Amino acid sequence: MVDTNSVAAGELKAFIERIERLEEEKKALAGDLRDVYTEAKSQGFDTKVMRKIVALRRRDHAERKEEEAIMDLYLEALGMQA
Repeated sequence: MVDTNSVAAGELKAFIERIERLEEEKKALAGDLRDVYTEAKSQGFDTKVMRKIVALRRRDHAERKEEEAIMDLYLEALGMQA
């Protein structure tokens, strides 16, 4: 049986409350991101491409170059690249 007045219970409650606050912040940030993409789309930008660019910029340059080289090789093998 766990004593709910123990230090561990207090620590657990503090962790849970921190997680809940962070989840709320994450939810707010997701809304902000959605708003930015909506604004960009309203100005004629392709948000699907923008999301891909953001993902690419997050990755390591060498890893990205290696993947691009493999993709080019595969596309060439399939006759999809000049």
